[in-house]
Amino acid sequence: MKKWINELNEGERVWIRVLISDVAQGITNKGAPYLNFVIQDRTGCMDAKFWNVEQEQLDALKNGMIIDCKGDVINYKDQLQMRVLQCVVYNGTDVELRDYLRCASLSRGELETQIKQRISSMKDEQIQKVCEAVLAQYEERFYEYPAASKNHHDYVGGLAMHVLGMMDLAEALCNQYALLNRDLLLAGCFLHDIGKLIELSGPIATAYTKAGRLLGHISIMQAELVCLCEQLQISEETSLLLRHMVLSHHGVYEYGSPVLPMIPEAEALYLIDNMDARMHTLEKALSKVSEGEFTQRIYAMDQRCFYKAKGKGER
Repeated sequence: MKKWINELNEGERVWIRVLISDVAQGITNKGAPYLNFVIQDRTGCMDAKFWNVEQEQLDALKNGMIIDCKGDVINYKDQLQMRVLQCVVYNGTDVELRDYLRCASLSRGELETQIKQRISSMKDEQIQKVCEAVLAQYEERFYEYPAASKNHHDYVGGLAMHVLGMMDLAEALCNQYALLNRDLLLAGCFLHDIGKLIELSGPIATAYTKAGRLLGHISIMQAELVCLCEQLQISEETSLLLRHMVLSHHGVYEYGSPVLPMIPEAEALYLIDNMDARMHTLEKALSKVSEGEFTQRIYAMDQRCFYKAKGKGER
């Protein structure tokens, strides 16, 4: 019977089929090479160390490979880790990649239906036209890509989940604050991270592409919108507003925005994006600890530890 990562217990010796999501070579104090990698399946991930590794495997084991791995499950600094004893690259054809990748809680069909409903409900024909054209161009990748290589929404379908979560928050804000242009804010939620479909390599062993490293997703999408708005004959005003939403959505210069938000919808987008990303980061960290315990320090949250309160379900 197949073993999943979330079923492993300290002290076990197991054979397990996993995907390598990160791998790096190291050297011990005695000068011997070893591999430090992260193994994962759809249930979670785990750090692993492969001591006494042969040169052939040092060269062969790469990110994105599926391996059959034998090892001992140990506790290291209050986290389960695997001491790898043996591993073999799996070359079978019966692999279902979704068994080795974390996926969105909603199916692709559910994500498609809900996001398309938001776009089709827009009253501004020009804004709607831009969103529909972008979705048609990037639809296949949009529903598969993560929103980030790590931290928040870092799984298959993560970008679409992030967009949908932001759209839900945007709807609530528009109901509360009449000054907000609903269509412009929804479009900002949809468009703001589309550049990540070029910035990132994909859902397997996600890394930054050359274009991603040299340009970044904000600059990539700004350039895309310039061309697209010209092709669709979108008014200068609408083009400027949509591009401003993308350019300013990180909110502050030090987080990569070349301009600061200067319209209400851009300010709201920055706050919505930050809220959805932070809540997902916290959800992910808190899922790994029991009630009454603290998380490890979370880099993306100012190195803070967060407490998981007791009796949440009784409130």
